Amino acid sequence: MTFKYNHTSHSKKVVSAVLAGMMALSAGGAAMAAESTETGQGQTAAITNTAAPTGLFSDIKVGYWAEKHVYKLAYQGILLGNNGLFRPGDAVTQQEAVTMAIRFMNQEGQLNTDTAAALPTNMEVGNYFKPYVALALQLGLIDKTEESTVDVSKTSWGQKPASREWITKLLIRSLDKDAEAKAQNNQSTGFADNASISESGKGYVNLAVSLDLAKGVEGNKFNPTGSVTRAQLATFFSRGESLTDTTYPNTSTGYVTGLKDGQITLVVDGKAVNFAVNSSTPYFTKDSETRASATDVKLYTKVMIVGSAGGASYVEVVDATPQVESVEGTFARSLSGNKIGIFVGENYETYSYDEATAFIDQNGNAIKLSDITTDSIIEVQRETFSADKKTVAIRVKSGIVNKSDNGVVAEVSTSGKTIKLVNAAGATEQFAYNDNLLITYQNRIMSVADLKAGSAVKYTVKDSVLQTITLSQGVEQSVRGTLVEIGGNQSTLTFKREGGSLEAKLLTEKPEVIINGIQDATLNDLITDATNGDQVELTLNSDDQVTRIQVIGRQMEPMNGVTVVSYNSKTKLLTVLDNNKKPFVFTLDEKTKLDYNTTKPTLAGLESLLNDGRKLDLTYVGTRALSVKVIYKYEGTISNIDTSGKKISLLSGNQTITVPYTTAPTVEIYNKSGASLGDLKIGDKVTVTLGANQDVVQKVALNTVAQFEVVALEANSRIRVKSDLLTSQFYVDQAVLTGESGQTITPSQLTAGNLINVTFEGATPKAVQVVKRTLAEVTAVDASSVTLKQFNGQTETVPVSGSVKVVKSGSTLTSLSSLTVGDRVEMTKDTDNSTRFRVLTVMSKQFWSYDGVGNQILVKRETTADTNYRFALGSSVFVHQGDNTLSVQSLRDNDNIVLYLLNNVILEIQKQ
Repeated sequence: MTFKYNHTSHSKKVVSAVLAGMMALSAGGAAMAAESTETGQGQTAAITNTAAPTGLFSDIKVGYWAEKHVYKLAYQGILLGNNGLFRPGDAVTQQEAVTMAIRFMNQEGQLNTDTAAALPTNMEVGNYFKPYVALALQLGLIDKTEESTVDVSKTSWGQKPASREWITKLLIRSLDKDAEAKAQNNQSTGFADNASISESGKGYVNLAVSLDLAKGVEGNKFNPTGSVTRAQLATFFSRGESLTDTTYPNTSTGYVTGLKDGQITLVVDGKAVNFAVNSSTPYFTKDSETRASATDVKLYTKVMIVGSAGGASYVEVVDATPQVESVEGTFARSLSGNKIGIFVGENYETYSYDEATAFIDQNGNAIKLSDITTDSIIEVQRETFSADKKTVAIRVKSGIVNKSDNGVVAEVSTSGKTIKLVNAAGATEQFAYNDNLLITYQNRIMSVADLKAGSAVKYTVKDSVLQTITLSQGVEQSVRGTLVEIGGNQSTLTFKREGGSLEAKLLTEKPEVIINGIQDATLNDLITDATNGDQVELTLNSDDQVTRIQVIGRQMEPMNGVTVVSYNSKTKLLTVLDNNKKPFVFTLDEKTKLDYNTTKPTLAGLESLLNDGRKLDLTYVGTRALSVKVIYKYEGTISNIDTSGKKISLLSGNQTITVPYTTAPTVEIYNKSGASLGDLKIGDKVTVTLGANQDVVQKVALNTVAQFEVVALEANSRIRVKSDLLTSQFYVDQAVLTGESGQTITPSQLTAGNLINVTFEGATPKAVQVVKRTLAEVTAVDASSVTLKQFNGQTETVPVSGSVKVVKSGSTLTSLSSLTVGDRVEMTKDTDNSTRFRVLTVMSKQFWSYDGVGNQILVKRETTADTNYRFALGSSVFVHQGDNTLSVQSLRDNDNIVLYLLNNVILEIQKQ
């Protein structure tokens, strides 16, 4: 039986108050302290009515999911201790349930020990509980006639475990709904075990269900004889408190008007009450089961405090919305009698203030009333929870500031042209700036881009606008220019600044070198030349040393398909003819990039291939060869396969290349063995590898792109991946690897769970691109965009242009109209760069258990033949209830959950 809140009317609020906590009755664990212990004679010994414990029960640890309820009820005196133990999993007895109900209803003042002697002979209870049971009979919470038929041959009436049906009767009667329940006794409950529910109990079950407070358990059963634990019943009382008018002597609810170290001030029924707090005071909020912190208590919010003698034992934020109203106007002047005058529109109004009123400038810093200048725009904030409507704050929204100060840069907004600073007093200020702002460091003029968070500065402000900023120490900055020379010992760098003259800079010991397409680039990969050197962006540290060199442009010239005339190994001079038979001479050096059919090219190895007639591709600056590639393969698109003439034609760039073959070449296609020329077609992108003499085709490799999920990174740059639940592995040490944003990465930066697009040349990975995966809920969709709420709570509207794929229920659709609000999706880019939405499969289940070793959960079976009850969890599964993030360990047996799965792996669990 599961109960939930219902807010449709006042009477239903009360029903909810009593039954709301029963949401856990079929789910496990909340809080109730032991009311009694068993004596050796089988009687019940009363626990002394001692004050709530200063510490927690020894079997409830900090962080226990129900500690909130334990704290509150224990300090309110509703739960009493039993030798410091809590025993949350013990079954609730009937005498305990009755006692808890009387205390919760604050009816202990009506107890009468004389009437306790008149209990029916079969209703044997412990001495401590007799007055409670007698009062329950008097109030009609339990029926004397019904209880006379109970079998007490094995267990006394008081020690009998409270059943689900019996608890339902107790709760409904406590709400004065007895007659309404009996009117429904002749109706079937609709549960599969309706016959197991007593005739006198059907109406109570029907009423709870009709109020949308009760639900069945697995198999559409009510399980009327099932037991209820102490923890489950305690949750009902704790959660019900907020929806009843019942008050407790040591519980105060009011509005926070003061927050000091060690003290909270509440206005309760018009009076200010101070409560002492300390580091051990527990804080909670109404809508969360987990602990909050002292900083979650804000001024003018509604808070409940349990405590006595001015000390807070328990603090709960009931409503986090500050109860204040604001009036905005133009400050005129201060008046006698602690008043100010302001113009609100055309009207002149006055407002009182007192010693508790806060005066705040536009940066949130405390000021004096005398600091507010005439014509400043101010906001007067007044509390709304009392008839006095006291002024709690007067805030300057805009005023004139003229000052000089020292501080630290906190944030720079170039779009809004504002700079946030922390001044010498530790207060945060924000000022506008314009193009006249002068920024300097040691007589050097700097730019706004040179201001970094944490930079120590001295600044001046005039008319609320920053005028000057002087850096107290060097900061990291960037400059651009043409790379001219790297010093012989690689300790200096010479460059020509854009629009300027030559400058020399010291290099740090190991500066970072970034060149697109070159993994782990070094200084030797840079091109230096007075006119055609690399265009670079240099990052300089506070000592003006170069820490990073990024190539942003190269002016090298390509020359493809040249023919070697001669090569001199001593002078390193290479003579070639271009396609027009025009001769050129180039010099090779240790920096020339080499490429021939080997994984580790060397100049000595290349020299043996530079014989007359050899075909090359090269790039150069002036007469310097930057790269030399022996043509051992062509890349392009198949334009013709002539099997009779034994030749293959490719469209490569703007030219058509035709290469013959003598015997059928090897054809290599990823994930296909025994491929042949018949598996290729016009338009396929291929790489054709030539024989040693560059005259015939040796191998044709089909260029394909496939998408995988990384399973694991293994030794020697080998990765294990899966696609459509099939696992494979390959090496990526020779591939170009890029991250989600196109940045160069290393194999070690790949992680399990990454989605990657792999470009294959035949069976060899040549490029690996990490694909961005966005897991989210669809909140809006139209023909050209989708609005997504991500698992981290952020919402973004994604424009979708071009082709789109929506994979849903096993079908691939090509329109956004197939997405619906509420769908959980994984948004990625497919191998053809189309936007792809994979809609997650949805299942409603009841939680059973969590297997931490196997990282999976088990759910209740629908039938004994149901084998689909064990599910793997994703590496970052999102578990939540509403907007509250949970851990999978917090789920309890019989919790109603909704699973969202992709490839039978759970990515989201929504607790109902």
